[in-house]
Amino acid sequence: MPRRRLKRLRIDGPSPTIRLRLTVLYGLVFLVTGAVLLTIGYLLVRSNISAHHQFRQNLFRQLGYTPPAGGAFGLGANSAATHIAHDVQAQITSDALHRLVIEYLLALGVMTMIAVGTGWWLAGRALRPLREITATARRVSGENLGERIALSGPADELKELADTFDGMLGRLDSAFASQRHFVANSSHELRTPLAIMRTEVDVTLADSDASREELRAMGEAVRETVDRCERLIESLLMLARSEAQGGREQPVDMASLAGDCITDLHARAEQAGVSIRTELEPAWTRGDPALLERMIANLIDNGIRHNEPGGQLSVRTERDHSSVRLIVANGGPVIDAAEAQRLLEPFRRLHRSVEGFGLGLSIVKSVVDAHHGTIEVIAPSEGGLELRITLSADATVGAPLSAAVLTQS
Repeated sequence: MPRRRLKRLRIDGPSPTIRLRLTVLYGLVFLVTGAVLLTIGYLLVRSNISAHHQFRQNLFRQLGYTPPAGGAFGLGANSAATHIAHDVQAQITSDALHRLVIEYLLALGVMTMIAVGTGWWLAGRALRPLREITATARRVSGENLGERIALSGPADELKELADTFDGMLGRLDSAFASQRHFVANSSHELRTPLAIMRTEVDVTLADSDASREELRAMGEAVRETVDRCERLIESLLMLARSEAQGGREQPVDMASLAGDCITDLHARAEQAGVSIRTELEPAWTRGDPALLERMIANLIDNGIRHNEPGGQLSVRTERDHSSVRLIVANGGPVIDAAEAQRLLEPFRRLHRSVEGFGLGLSIVKSVVDAHHGTIEVIAPSEGGLELRITLSADATVGAPLSAAVLTQS
């Protein structure tokens, strides 16, 4: 006959809580330590009884007292009464030790029950902050990131956990707010050129007698708007790439990248009437060359675009033993210090009339963050803007060389 395979039924019950596990652990520890302590006490009591009986016999022997006929109470040592007396003494000792064991076990059982109850209460009291953290985590959602645990009490591990969780919620709240702001601005920037193209096409199609020149003008307007959309999408992709920088690093000389970018933008600077002064000291770091080059190009382009006619643009690199710095300063109107700090946010522009989307400096900040660097925005009192970027120096490259000064106009 074929052997039947019996299916094993598995019943999944609720898993034990950490409070129950801690209580069981408290009870077991108390039970084991109590049993060991009572066992030691029992052995000491039994040993003391035997030692007391032996001490009494030795004392009689030292005093020279010997019962008549060598027995107790004047009886012979081998008499029946002497044996009965010894048996009675042994029985009394045995009964006393037996009662002591029973009393010890009863006391151990009662105290273990008390310890289990106390452990349950203490575990619940100790885990109360965890329940608050869990309840807050369940209430928090993408639309309710402003809630905090704000746990009070001593600065222990649970307080540190709650503060860490509050800090994480704060960072998530800022990230979600920035994302919503970014999506809203992106939608606005993309909707504007689409509306322009639709308007151009609708106006042209509504005119049945449109001439060839009008159709050509409509096509050029649509082409210009498409180019604007492409530049915007390219900037958004670069911003997303810089934020998702993974760790593909290699030695990069910031001075060399800055020199290449200045060469590429030299014609544009001449057209805008901006003279560029460079002090490029070899500054080796580790990072993604493409992202770092785009960062420097954005800084220089921003310095040219927002400069004044006949203004100055300074590009300087320097290095010490642990870090490298890129400093780009341009002339221009006086900027409020608080407004200058907000220029690092996406789609933030001082003047809407200036060409661009307001993504240049936000891309710079993302590249700096991806390379674990810092960026400092300074608004000098005489006008213009100065940006200082600090990155870690590449330790595999030797000490910096002397600075090279180059002036371009």
